Amino acid sequence: MTTPNFDAIVVGGSYAGLSAALQLARARRRVLVVDAGQRRNRFARESHGFLGRDGQGAAAIAQAGRDDVAAYPNVSWHQGAALDARAEGEGFVVELEGAPAVHGRRLVLATGVRDELPPVEGLAERWGRSVFHCPYCHGYELQEGAIGILATGELSFHQAMMLPDWGRVTLFTNGNFTPNEEQRAAMAARGVAAIEETLVARIEDAATVVLLDGRRLPMAGLFTYGRTHMASPLAERLGCAFDDGPLGRFIRTDERKQTSVPGVYAGGDAARAAGNVAIAVADGAIAGAGAHQSLMFG
Repeated sequence: MTTPNFDAIVVGGSYAGLSAALQLARARRRVLVVDAGQRRNRFARESHGFLGRDGQGAAAIAQAGRDDVAAYPNVSWHQGAALDARAEGEGFVVELEGAPAVHGRRLVLATGVRDELPPVEGLAERWGRSVFHCPYCHGYELQEGAIGILATGELSFHQAMMLPDWGRVTLFTNGNFTPNEEQRAAMAARGVAAIEETLVARIEDAATVVLLDGRRLPMAGLFTYGRTHMASPLAERLGCAFDDGPLGRFIRTDERKQTSVPGVYAGGDAARAAGNVAIAVADGAIAGAGAHQSLMFG
């Protein structure tokens, strides 16, 4: 039987993973953090809505979290990917990129998701800078200016109903969503300024929508929904159950953030239908505490 190297291995060194690791470190457990260095919000310059850190650089917040966790001598780090994981002995073996495999009694997955964006020319390079998906994170900074919504399906109706609180909204249906009369009336009542059904050719400048008929509609910012996919295959390889969310699958967990596989916990965007930095930190704290309590009580 393999002797565990660690009490817990946390896969993911962003907000949820660091938060989970902090709880375990403060419980004086031997913790390994595995960080591939691919934060989901790495494209955003600033992060908003996280109490005490509002408006600070997203990378700086993550680095401050890492510094907090690294101050504990019972925490080890691996800078690189977790390539595979399997149950073995009294826990789990994790195969590491560029290092020998490690064994932990508990496993916390904070592996995040990757975003599949709509195939609109010029959109991807503006993601996180002038094209967003969360108004709570980025809406206020648009200063009640012109806001465009690039529709991707029925869920864009929900986005259109929300965003008038942040600015003057134009919904670009782009062939992906045709609102019915009831939806049109509801959007008008909410204050949606326009519904534009001409197809979008590309995005230029900061957030100018160029239509196929040549019209150029400058926006302060754009919002859209993409699809989310697991950034790591570990949950699937371990046999964790998933639930279907409006944007993609996410790992099923209970109230203590344990997955369907005993001893495997999950937190952050990989284990929620939607989230932000504040929610990821809270989620990670629950997952870390849950993993610790299971070490004590089973």
